[in-house]
Amino acid sequence: MIIYLEFFLATAVILFSGYKLSVYGDVIAEKTGLSRLWLGVALMASVTSLPELATGLSAVLVARVPDIAAGGIFGSCAFNVFILGLLDILSRKMPLSARVHQRNILSAGFTLLLMGIAGLGVAMGNTLPGLSWIGIYTPILIFIYLASMRMIYLFEKRSGVPHASQPATDRDRKDKYAGLSLKRASALYAVNALIVIAAAIFLPGLAEKIALLTGLGNMFVGNIFVAVATSLPELAICIAAMKIGAVDMAVGNIFGSNLFNMMILALEDVFYFGGPLLAAAGKSQAVAIASAMAMTGLAISGLIYNSKKKKFITAWDSTGVIALYFANLILLYLMR
Repeated sequence: MIIYLEFFLATAVILFSGYKLSVYGDVIAEKTGLSRLWLGVALMASVTSLPELATGLSAVLVARVPDIAAGGIFGSCAFNVFILGLLDILSRKMPLSARVHQRNILSAGFTLLLMGIAGLGVAMGNTLPGLSWIGIYTPILIFIYLASMRMIYLFEKRSGVPHASQPATDRDRKDKYAGLSLKRASALYAVNALIVIAAAIFLPGLAEKIALLTGLGNMFVGNIFVAVATSLPELAICIAAMKIGAVDMAVGNIFGSNLFNMMILALEDVFYFGGPLLAAAGKSQAVAIASAMAMTGLAISGLIYNSKKKKFITAWDSTGVIALYFANLILLYLMR
C-alpha cells in the first residue's frame, strides 16, 4: 500500500511542477522570440526525457537488464504518441491536428527514421556487425539525431513566423507576462525542471516494485510500467501546455522526446558492455517499436490531412493512435 502512495505522491509532484514548467517555458518563448514548436522539440523534450536517460543507464550499468533498458525506450515512444490521442480529447472544438502547425511533420518524420533504424537493429540481432561491444546502429543514431536537431532549428529560423499558428493568444500572453522578466522565468523554469527530474527518477523503481508484485516479466515491465512512469513528465507538461494554449509546444514536446529517446538508446548501447544492446534485448522488442512507428505514421497522416472537424470525442487519426496503443499492450501482454 505504501508503494502505491509513494507512486501517487511522485506523480502529483510531476503534474504540479510540469504545469509550472510549461508556463515558464511559454514565457521564455515569448521573451526570446523562440518558436513554441522549437522550445517543445529541444528544451522541453530534453528535460522531460531525462528520467528515461537515468532509468536506462541504471538498467544497463547497475541491474544489467537490457530488456528493461530497451523496452523502457520503445514503450516510452509508443506512450508519448498515445498522449497525442489524449490531448485530442482536450481539444473539444476541433481536432488537435488542426490546431498545430504542419512544421511538426519534420520532427515526426525524423522520429520515424530513427525508430526504423532501431527496429532493424532489433530484427537483425547479432547478424549485424558490431563496433567492439557497440552496435553499428549506435553512431548512425547519434549522427542523425544531431543532424535532425540542426535541420529543425534552421527550418524554424527560416520560417520567420514563430507564433503564426496562435496570433490571438500571443497578444494576450504579452500582457499576461509583462510583469515577469526573462531572468526570473528562466530561473523558475530551471527549478521546476529539477523538481520534475528528481520526482520522475523515483517512478521507475516504484513501478518495478509494483510490477514484481503482479509477477510480470522484464519485457512487459520495461515497455509498460517503466515506460509509462518515465513518460509522466511529458503527459503533465503537454496537458498544462494545452490549457494555456501553447499547442505547438505540447506536440513539439512529444516528437522531440521521441527523438531524444533514440539518442538515449544509443547511449545505453555505449554503456552496455555485454555486446550490442538490441541483440541482447531480444527480437520481441520489435512489437513495441513497430507499434510506435505505426502510431507516429498515423499521427503524421492526421497532420497532413488537417481535418477541421471531428464527429466523435476524438478525430479519426487520434482514434487510430489510441486503438494501436491498446493493441500494442495486448500483444506485449501475450508475449510476456
